[in-house]
Amino acid sequence: MSQKSSTLTVRVPAEKLGHDIRRAASKHHSAEDKVRIVLVELRREESGTS
Repeated sequence: MSQKSSTLTVRVPAEKLGHDIRRAASKHHSAEDKVRIVLVELRREESGTS
């Protein structure tokens, strides 16, 4: 006797799915990375390059 595995299908509203995808794709930077990014931008401003 063969048993079929039952899978539960859950429908998620498109809005929530889109929000979850965008949230998962966003980058999470550590405090050190944020400071490094700011310092790089400040150096660019001082040197006059954009």
